[in-house]
Amino acid sequence: MSCRAIVESTQQKVLETIELTAHLVGLAPDDKLEWRPVLAAAGIAATDLGHLLGHLLDCLAGFCAAFHAAFPAHLRDFDALRSLTVNHLCSKEEALIRIEAYLTCIVRGFECCTDQDLGRKLPTVFVPGGETLMTILLGNLEHLINHKYQLFFYLKLLGIPAGTQDLYKWRGPR
Repeated sequence: MSCRAIVESTQQKVLETIELTAHLVGLAPDDKLEWRPVLAAAGIAATDLGHLLGHLLDCLAGFCAAFHAAFPAHLRDFDALRSLTVNHLCSKEEALIRIEAYLTCIVRGFECCTDQDLGRKLPTVFVPGGETLMTILLGNLEHLINHKYQLFFYLKLLGIPAGTQDLYKWRGPR
């Protein structure tokens, strides 16, 4: 077993999730950025589509922050990512460009990583005592997957023809 087998499996899942997210972003209608679903429960304001696209950037920035914390000497240029705006009303075009930029950085982060690195504890905003890099990466993946599904749901509500093949990577015969 290679000293990167777990890293490579994790990377594959993260990259396919980013690819599927970018695909769903590409289906978003340009003229509906301020659209938001109407929720029956009183007092709950749903996020509009444009801000959801901006929040997806925040999800991806989390991976970059984790890798920068784990490998600061190798990923010094990741520091510049902190100045990029996230959680804003974002156009589809901007989101797709920024997803590619984050993807490039995420791939570089995985290139620095070994299976042993995944067990290293890193302090986080939420857990100052530290969590393992693997836990941080899985938390970021969960965050991205949740909002990828939110985007899928929004697209369905908008009448965009999207199905499970747009949400998941199909494996094996269909």
